[in-house]
Amino acid sequence: MRAILPGKPQARLQALCTTEWEGLRLVAYISGNGLIIFSGPDNLVQTIYNNDCEALTALSIDEASGKIATASSREIHVYRPYGKEDGLLKWSLQCAIPRPEQEPEDVTLSWGTDEELLVGSSALRLFQTAPEEAEIWFRSLSKPTRIALFSCDADLIASTGYYDRLIKLWRRQSYGADDTRFDFTYLPHPTAVTAIQWRRPHTRVQASDHVLYSICGDQRLRIWAAMNQHGVQGLQLWAEIDMQASVQPRQPNPALRSKDRFAFIIDSQDFSRTTAATVAKAARSGVVKVESKEQHALGHLAEVAKSSPEICVVLDRHGHMSAWGLENIGCKTRKPTDVFNIAHIENFEVSFLDSANPMDRNTQLVPFCWVQPYAPFVLLAHHFDGRIEWLECRLEELFAPSPRQKRTRRKILWTGHDGPVKKIVRSPSGKAVISRTNDNEALIWTQGFGGNDLGLTRRSSLKCPEHIHRSWLLKEGDFVVNLHHASISLWDARVSPAAQVASIPFNLEGHPICLVQLPEPRFDTTIIHITIITSKKKGIVWEILLPEDSARQPHVRRPSVLCTFELDIIDNIVFMLPVDPAGSAVWTSSTLDTFSKDIAISYSHDGRLRTWTAALNSDESAVEWLVTSTVETGIREPSLASASSIRKAALVDSSKTGLTIWDMRSGQLEYSVQYEDLDLIRDLDWSSTPDDQALLAVGFPHKVVVLAQLRYDYLNVGAAWAPIRSINIKDSTPHPIGDSTWLGSGNLLVGAGNQLFVYDQTVDPSDDMISSLSLPVHKQGQMNLFDLVTLLNGPLPLFHPQFLSQCVLAGKLGQVNRVVHGLYKALKFFTDGDALDNFVSLSPEAFIVEAQTSNDGALGYNTRYGSIDEEIEPDFGEVVASLNEALSRASIPQLSSQEQMHLTDMVDCVSTVNKHQRSMDDNATRYLLFFRQHMIRKSQAPSDHASVTYREIVWAYHSSSQDILVDLTSRQFHGRMLWEDARECGLFMWMTDLNALRSQFEIIARNEYAKTDEKNPIDCSLFYLALRKKNVLLGLWRMAAWNREQASTQRLLSNNFQEARWKTAALKNAYALLGKRRFGYAAAFFLLAGNLQDAVNVCLHQMRDLQLAVAVARVYEGDDGSVLRLLLKDKVLPQAAFEGDRWLATWAFWMLGKRDLAVRSLISPVHTLLDTPESPKMQARSYLANDPALVVLYKQLRGKTLQTLKGASRISPKEEWDFVIQNARLYDRMGCDLLALDLVRNWEFLVPTKEVPSQTEDGPDPRKMLRRRSSLVVDDLSSPKSPTGMKAGVGKPPAQKVFEEPEANSLLDNFGF
Repeated sequence: MRAILPGKPQARLQALCTTEWEGLRLVAYISGNGLIIFSGPDNLVQTIYNNDCEALTALSIDEASGKIATASSREIHVYRPYGKEDGLLKWSLQCAIPRPEQEPEDVTLSWGTDEELLVGSSALRLFQTAPEEAEIWFRSLSKPTRIALFSCDADLIASTGYYDRLIKLWRRQSYGADDTRFDFTYLPHPTAVTAIQWRRPHTRVQASDHVLYSICGDQRLRIWAAMNQHGVQGLQLWAEIDMQASVQPRQPNPALRSKDRFAFIIDSQDFSRTTAATVAKAARSGVVKVESKEQHALGHLAEVAKSSPEICVVLDRHGHMSAWGLENIGCKTRKPTDVFNIAHIENFEVSFLDSANPMDRNTQLVPFCWVQPYAPFVLLAHHFDGRIEWLECRLEELFAPSPRQKRTRRKILWTGHDGPVKKIVRSPSGKAVISRTNDNEALIWTQGFGGNDLGLTRRSSLKCPEHIHRSWLLKEGDFVVNLHHASISLWDARVSPAAQVASIPFNLEGHPICLVQLPEPRFDTTIIHITIITSKKKGIVWEILLPEDSARQPHVRRPSVLCTFELDIIDNIVFMLPVDPAGSAVWTSSTLDTFSKDIAISYSHDGRLRTWTAALNSDESAVEWLVTSTVETGIREPSLASASSIRKAALVDSSKTGLTIWDMRSGQLEYSVQYEDLDLIRDLDWSSTPDDQALLAVGFPHKVVVLAQLRYDYLNVGAAWAPIRSINIKDSTPHPIGDSTWLGSGNLLVGAGNQLFVYDQTVDPSDDMISSLSLPVHKQGQMNLFDLVTLLNGPLPLFHPQFLSQCVLAGKLGQVNRVVHGLYKALKFFTDGDALDNFVSLSPEAFIVEAQTSNDGALGYNTRYGSIDEEIEPDFGEVVASLNEALSRASIPQLSSQEQMHLTDMVDCVSTVNKHQRSMDDNATRYLLFFRQHMIRKSQAPSDHASVTYREIVWAYHSSSQDILVDLTSRQFHGRMLWEDARECGLFMWMTDLNALRSQFEIIARNEYAKTDEKNPIDCSLFYLALRKKNVLLGLWRMAAWNREQASTQRLLSNNFQEARWKTAALKNAYALLGKRRFGYAAAFFLLAGNLQDAVNVCLHQMRDLQLAVAVARVYEGDDGSVLRLLLKDKVLPQAAFEGDRWLATWAFWMLGKRDLAVRSLISPVHTLLDTPESPKMQARSYLANDPALVVLYKQLRGKTLQTLKGASRISPKEEWDFVIQNARLYDRMGCDLLALDLVRNWEFLVPTKEVPSQTEDGPDPRKMLRRRSSLVVDDLSSPKSPTGMKAGVGKPPAQKVFEEPEANSLLDNFGF
């Protein structure tokens, strides 16, 4: 926490109190209905709200017990301390003492001995608060008392009423709860008494003469003392000080003369103790021995302290001060030297307010001496305009006779609201904010920079007679525009309180929902245009002419109406609000397009988000609005939305517990979280780092959670946002949070109750939230919030495992080898603490200069067989071994320990791939590397990784080296591959050779049979029956003599299942097994009955195994079977559309022979390619559905066959452009900036054809769209299809494929000939 604005102190004499209790300095004051307790200038101990009253009126602290009493118009509350021994000091309510209804609101409080509490109003009442509260004395008064104070030993009470020139002095006659009596005398004054104060004795138990100080309207301070202990008159006038005459400026200046005087008393005990500590410290440091100003000041202070005088300090509004010493108070014969002048100085800085309101001009000064080495003397200045200043100084500087530039320094300023904060609005730069309450009272704050340790400075206040609906700050808080129900008002906040310039009514259809400033030219800051928008999409624009120099031009012209407008959209707007500027000002651009900065966001009932920008046409006096982005979120009846100017938006659902974050450029869902039912989201605030990394503060009733962007992670399916900080205000205040906002410096301003809390940017990396985010190992100690966000979402070093993985997907294995070799050389002589180059001495051009074409000619990325590999040392295995050894002993500064472990795994996988690189194509390389990585991570965390993803399956499916992949994956399972292993590697999804597929399926069947010692034929029944090898299964049953089902099963299998009766018997058994939940065995009996469809349904629905369903269908009837096609059409494609899985969709379309749709599904939303599209679920809109590896597959497939070219031709150039740009952004969000640059630099768009597309065979040749002509494009358009057959699942498949993927089996094609 950087600063606290605890609330506006009440303008009352007993609104502030301080005392020292058990060695702890307590400072408390009342604000509104809240009690604020401090133990230091920045240490807020507790805030206690009294919700049964509107405002507190008085406060008092018991120095002996630490109890605190507060008063309201209804009750007296007494709080007792607890938890001090445990270091958790708090106060809790002990009792509530009701007040009589007929009593006036004002009340005075004072503590006596033995926890007695004096309450003064229309009567004086004395209460006993321990052990139980009870009234022990009551005395009615003729007029309400203004102040009543116990003397330190509780023998005397001094009281006075309003405008009373008499002080009534009550002397205690007896003690005891049953017999407490007082009599009284009067202390007369010439005019009304304004202040009284008792002198504090040296010790509380020591019998001390009573001394009373009083000030009245004649501006004289009188000292009353008991000069005759046995006289009838208790106190007599001992001396008086003329405060008006005591302060005389040395250089009289009429402008610096003031009749107002203020005074405070420093008790002799505090003065003597502090002086002794100051002199002793100076002696230790050697200052006393040096002839200097400090030595003279210390000598003067020590000389004054010799006689232990009381110090009376008098000052005026302009910093002129005189200090007087009071010796031998109470002596019967007062000498002239008993009252002597100590100093007459200038430059005593207290910020007195020169206000026309007499109440606001009043200031109460409360001094105390604090045993602190840097500032032993503290002066609390309670200004009745709503401020408390904490001023610190050293006594030798305060009373130094020589001139000083600055004698005091302001440590902190306590101020704020006196009611709960409802809304906080910042200026676009974040240097000024306005906070307002439910009572339409507002305060304008400015943020100090350049060494100002105060978070915010109150600039002006505003009291509006109308309800404030929205507010907008102009010129960094110089002016304020308020939106009301049917008018706007302009306020000049250069003065305090702010002055209303104009109030302009308007008449528009609907109620106003948005107030926003339109973009202005960068060079013009004097003409401002403000617009409002109503719920009926109507709007009006005002033009405001502001002065260029706010200090020299006091007058402001009345705003004028520029134009009216209507938003051109069909659906209604539920809400519209300005976007958070996120630290950057919005200027008008030369053209109005989607590249312009957003200024507002709107949402509808069905969850449609729109961002808006606007431009003024000054010549035509009109404004043009443009929707820059639209996102269909699918969240109905959202309760809250917020957006930033960098195209990020957050949306809260109707329950106020679900939060989603969207990228408005791409329409992607980046983050989704559901909070607990008690955590209702109440506020959303955006900010950004200087390099445009987004931050979101999510406000709850009693906490604020800060979310930060993370890099996209498609390989580990990581979250794109994460909480990095949680600010809980329950320890500071019980009041719920009203609003919060970001300041321009990155500090977070939180308003709760009538208090404002400023939290700085400092974060602790050891916090549980941050430690789980895999920070580099050397990032320890406190960090700046902006630096942390940049670290979590900045560019990656070349040796980061994610960057290397994306390079492999992009076909840059040669560059990966060079990075491995460069890292090996960099770590040869590396020790902990050394710097490590992010590029490991490699040139960035190596990743963006397109080299020779790789094996897959369509890839177009740098090859593994070019000159790059020739530079790498031949013995790559030794390089890998040495590198892994270096990684095990050194900590790389750019990587976390987990990332370094993943880097080691990645290097091992690259080494494995390099061993087989000459016999595999690029797609096989991709599959093998990520399969090996999957197996390594599975061994580290078995429950986190079930199988390879459909991305790896698609790479293997389009590989021409599947026989090698089958062999390598089988070796991984030691030649004993079971079905769960085959499912883990996706084997039966990507194998294209049906004969090899069935052979491998039979191997699985044998391994399933032999996986247990008892060799149960039930385990392999489904596999053998799918292979139509019933006789093999029958033979296995003959050997299963141990199985009690052997006889019946053997008899059943011996029958001919071509006959209807035995089919029926098999079906009955299948249904019986379903009832017993033996799903795999039931599917086998469905196959025995020849019912493949039911067997597939059991695998899919009951066993929830899509891969098993596909494998059984492919093995049983081949890739052209109707059941498989129905499964792909009715189950797989709708699932892919619902989940937004483009990898699964392109595989399914390719299996169906719809290769044109297989290409289109890589770019277009999958649900738009189906006949009966279903609305996808929200996760289908996630950024994970747009893997940047899709652009690699798209470039590879689009020129592979005539069908794929035809599908690519149906993608408009704009769609392809957006696709490439979007993937470049995805690379950038992943931290792979070089790959993004490589993509946009080397991408080749298809040449658009000029002929009109035709459905006949005589249509245009799609091969003309290729910029590089290739004779290897396979003609797969020979078999005519109906026009409706271009949609998935419509029409029948061709009877026989004319030419099936020759490029995948051709040796010449494999080597690029």
